[in-house]
Amino acid sequence: MVVRVRIGQDVSMTEERTKPEFEPPEGPAPAELEVHDIIVGTGDEAKPGATVTIHYAGVDYDSGEEFDSSWNRGEPAQFPLGMLIQGWQDGIPGMKVGGRRRLTIPPRLAYGESGAGHFLGGKTLIFIIDLVDAS
Repeated sequence: MVVRVRIGQDVSMTEERTKPEFEPPEGPAPAELEVHDIIVGTGDEAKPGATVTIHYAGVDYDSGEEFDSSWNRGEPAQFPLGMLIQGWQDGIPGMKVGGRRRLTIPPRLAYGESGAGHFLGGKTLIFIIDLVDAS
């Protein structure tokens, strides 16, 4: 079952959430971070440097191929924001618990340009993130 929501709709994390589906992007990949709230949460706000518990899925902008998903592992992941890629450090603060946000992250804010040693180097990435907790 896929949940379709209006932008800005309030939904609590106690309601059943499912793995998001990605719609193919249109046009060229953006040069800057794009942040889009799909669902606006009503809980605590994630602050810079916070530890966050999130469910997320990530795809390559160009191919649409999924490269990682906490949903596939069956449980949310917990991270200190300061230890994550810059696009997450910039794109998650301000999000509230219960929210779902799409981040479109250019290579320089993700894993660097191609040849940087990471298999995602040089790629623009799209993540959909559900914020479960922030402390």
